[in-house]
Amino acid sequence: MIAGVRELAPVIGNAAACRALGQWRGTLARGRARSRRAALPGPPALRPAPPPPPLALTPCEQQVLLGTLNSERFVDTAPAAVHATLLDEGHYLGSVRTMYRLLAANGGSHERRNQRRHPVYSKPELLAVAPNQVWSWDITKLKGPAKWTSFHLYVILDIFSRLVACPERSRRVGWMVAPRETAELAEQMIAQTVARHAVEPGRLTLHADRGASMRSKPVAALLVDLDIVKSHSRPHVSDDNPFSEAQFKTMKYRPDFPPRFGCLEDARAHCQAFFTWYNTIHRHSGIAYMTPHSIHYGQADAMLATRQTALDAAFRRNPNRFKGKNPRPLALPEAVWINPPPNDKIAPTQPLNYSLNS
Repeated sequence: MIAGVRELAPVIGNAAACRALGQWRGTLARGRARSRRAALPGPPALRPAPPPPPLALTPCEQQVLLGTLNSERFVDTAPAAVHATLLDEGHYLGSVRTMYRLLAANGGSHERRNQRRHPVYSKPELLAVAPNQVWSWDITKLKGPAKWTSFHLYVILDIFSRLVACPERSRRVGWMVAPRETAELAEQMIAQTVARHAVEPGRLTLHADRGASMRSKPVAALLVDLDIVKSHSRPHVSDDNPFSEAQFKTMKYRPDFPPRFGCLEDARAHCQAFFTWYNTIHRHSGIAYMTPHSIHYGQADAMLATRQTALDAAFRRNPNRFKGKNPRPLALPEAVWINPPPNDKIAPTQPLNYSLNS
């Protein structure tokens, strides 16, 4: 760029050449000065140290002021009060700002009271490459019949398949609607869901936010007994539990979701119908528009083959419509992450299709 400025400068002038190439108008002069300095023999000349500011305190005056501030009389007194007290006694040792500057330079200006130090919470990085490896669970409120009344919906979700367990014979496995939020109910639901899916010890990670029931002692003791790894979101970070949040939004944004529920049985009946639809009919963009049931129980490959057969037939009927390229259905995700690490985002070892969409 500088070479272009040098070529244009004799023709149209320095300023016009710099404007044309988007350079500062002093680019050539600065370059010539830098070249002259580089051509000088020997080491570069050292700049003399700047003189001390004329208004600054001398080292002796600084020692006197610092000794006064650290004296037994003023050791627990604010600099502004020290300054005022000394003026009342007819002495001036320095301004208030000078006192603060001198104390800061000597480690005497800091918070003296005990302050609570919040721990550093690490970002949860969870990976699932098959069902029953990572579950996410959460609790949301459903509005009751009157103002300030609500029911509590507990839901456990498999993040790989997005399945919410809904067996025909038991409603309180995988999800539950209760009049209150308690650790005992959460413990019961988790234990029943793990038993229903026959999860092997040491295989499952259960992720949740930092609610009272999620961090309760009964739930923690149950997870230890079942050999399940416990994981929690960081405080005030909703993105750390995206799958449960997305599932709740899918439910509450449905056209048939009522503004209020008349009673507890009304809420349970609605959730029973919703989770049946969610697992067997709803198509998820994050799992190639499959249903959670088909992913969880190994039916996705057969469905992909059916989709490919339909696309092949359409291609044979009219190849020009597809510009001569055989269409392919959406690929299934090979891995599902909660907070994928940066290295996997930038340069994964193999293509991974992961999504947080519901």
